[in-house]
Amino acid sequence: MTETVPRIQTPFLVAEDELDRSLRPRRLEEFVGQDTLREQLTVAIEACSARGEALDHLLLAGPPGLGKTSLAQIVAAELDVPFVQTAGPALERKGDIAAFLTALEPRSVFFVDEIHRLPRTLEETFYPAMEDHRLPITVGQGAGARVVTLDLPPFTLIGATTRTGLLTTPLRDRFGIQARVEPYSVAELAVIVRRSAGILQIELEEDGAQAIAARSRGTPRVANRLLKRVRDFAEVRMEGVVTSEAAQAALEMLQVDDRGLDRLDRDILRTICVKFAGGPVGLSTLAVAVGEEQDTIEDVYEPYLLQEGLIKRTPRGRAATAAAFTHLGLDAPAGAGASLF
Repeated sequence: MTETVPRIQTPFLVAEDELDRSLRPRRLEEFVGQDTLREQLTVAIEACSARGEALDHLLLAGPPGLGKTSLAQIVAAELDVPFVQTAGPALERKGDIAAFLTALEPRSVFFVDEIHRLPRTLEETFYPAMEDHRLPITVGQGAGARVVTLDLPPFTLIGATTRTGLLTTPLRDRFGIQARVEPYSVAELAVIVRRSAGILQIELEEDGAQAIAARSRGTPRVANRLLKRVRDFAEVRMEGVVTSEAAQAALEMLQVDDRGLDRLDRDILRTICVKFAGGPVGLSTLAVAVGEEQDTIEDVYEPYLLQEGLIKRTPRGRAATAAAFTHLGLDAPAGAGASLF
């Protein structure tokens, strides 16, 4: 029997984790973008704080890397209440949920990331907890089994999801506040890059910030990751200053093109355009062809390619648009970009 070797965090990995956490905004006034959502949260937080109540349950939807976890942590900080975090796949039994809920302090924020991956059999456990702050637990088995109801303190469940459509209607409807986190503009990302550069003590020129922001796929997480890699390049190959030239050279080395597409993005496009003559091609076939998981393509890569108008979804699969052929420097076949519905 093979033993599982525990993953040991080296000092470097710990330092990187701490560095990533240091870049997260801690208050709503520090959070860049999502103006409408920030205004909604500001009003809701002030209202429930004045009444001494727990904030209504909150569902945050949107692509990865847009700040859903940061927003959940900010809500807890603004309410000045404990923040408890887990993920949908980590909740395997009703006892796992009960252990979290019964340990919560009044008005705590309970954050469940990837809530769409919560097993369906466990969703009903949340229903009475979210509505009535009560948790029914079955004690014993067979004819001697009985149901014991535990009283829970008022709490706020914050769920984060990249795929709202996978949530059941009964669970989704129990969230009093439902919000979608949208991709960021280049101007907003430039602000984020400048803020992160200040925290990391990076000498950054405005053109350098704009170059990084323009290739960050509308995502702060990507912007911060690229900033750190450009910093490395500037320190080793340049004079330590992140200029436009340094950013362009570093991003070219990282194979990130002028539209923010990386190697796998282009592999996906090239596979559809060349191997499948522009499509349509099924997601499972596409995943095998590029050597990536279906979920990764659908959750991480596809949203941006759709947003950029480079691919489209059809009843028969994914198809490339004329813009995809142009971006790859290929001649589009007749009819590329026409509707396949």
